[in-house]
Amino acid sequence: MRVLFIGDIVGRTGRNAAAAVLPRLNAQYSWDLCIANAENAAGGRGITPAIAQELLAMGIDVLTMGNHTWDNKEIFQFIDQADYLVRPANYPVKVPGQGYTIVEKGGKKTAVLNLSGQAFMDLMDCPFAKADELLAKLTDCDYIIVDFHGEATAEKVGFARYLDGRVAAVIGTHTHIQTADEQLLPKGTLYITDVGATGAVHSVLGMEIEPVLKRLTTKLPQRFVAAKGPGMLCAVLMDLSAKTIRRLAIADE
Repeated sequence: MRVLFIGDIVGRTGRNAAAAVLPRLNAQYSWDLCIANAENAAGGRGITPAIAQELLAMGIDVLTMGNHTWDNKEIFQFIDQADYLVRPANYPVKVPGQGYTIVEKGGKKTAVLNLSGQAFMDLMDCPFAKADELLAKLTDCDYIIVDFHGEATAEKVGFARYLDGRVAAVIGTHTHIQTADEQLLPKGTLYITDVGATGAVHSVLGMEIEPVLKRLTTKLPQRFVAAKGPGMLCAVLMDLSAKTIRRLAIADE
């Protein structure tokens, strides 16, 4: 069972990079299931119905989200009907949408979960306890993949160690910087602290550089806009049966 997990798609540049890279990547490798974090897909903030369909048309099967889930209000038009869209499961109250989905691909049932970290993030329920709760419901799945959307590397590593041996993979998202620690944990879980972002190369985390620098140097509010220009796709390619994980960073040129 081979899975491609694409890092946070940021704006039109990120979508264009995915559209350009995926066909030639698929010609070199093949996969049964494609997952992408899409919480920044609409101009860097949130997602819309049209953009969701654009990403699905590229061959992406599941879209995960994060702390920007609700930034584009169009999400309320379709999230409850979109079985391919997964927002963090550990909100402290009931909110629209679902925290996991189950996909049948390659003759296997794979659950895709989305959980948010707590460190330096919005106030959320404990992701460790929520993971325990969800895993108790998913005993009939062949594989479980978790998108752990978190800021603190220590929390991400700790969360993966907590689930080691109980899920097929824990893939970190949110920081938009690909880490070089892809590995097979001792009890059999594939892991990377952050898969990286799919967006503009010349940017700050996919956003235009100058407004970010003004915010950092003046502390005054700025409007952040998704950057344009050359793009790059960041992802990991996993073989859940062979328990291998390969880090990818491919320019759209």
